[in-house]
Amino acid sequence: MPVRGIRGAVIVKKNTKKDIISATEKLLKKMLSSNKIRVEDIASAVFSVTKDINAEFPAVAARNIGWIYTPLLCTYEITVPGSTKKCVRVLIHANSGKKQKEIANVYLGNAKKLRPDLHDTTKGKYYIS
Repeated sequence: MPVRGIRGAVIVKKNTKKDIISATEKLLKKMLSSNKIRVEDIASAVFSVTKDINAEFPAVAARNIGWIYTPLLCTYEITVPGSTKKCVRVLIHANSGKKQKEIANVYLGNAKKLRPDLHDTTKGKYYIS
């Protein structure tokens, strides 16, 4: 079974533990449900945050929803002038029988502006809320 990358992003309202964990949990749950992925299908996940988010590791949200044995890594997103602020991004590596173009990448709320090209869904399956 191939390993597929599943992308997602969400903007947090405030740099607080509560907001970071809440937004990240919502994102992760939607990523798994949209792709019919179980926790045991996940090989690993990488989280990145913009430099204005430092009140909590977004990986805590994954642990809270049962990703106990999943290897997780948190890092900073590079700072590009004019880029989105207060953003949590995640890349999940998961075992899946789906074709790459069948994977649903998830961009919640204002994070959808990160990928304006995804409005053309002929490039793949995307969940943008």
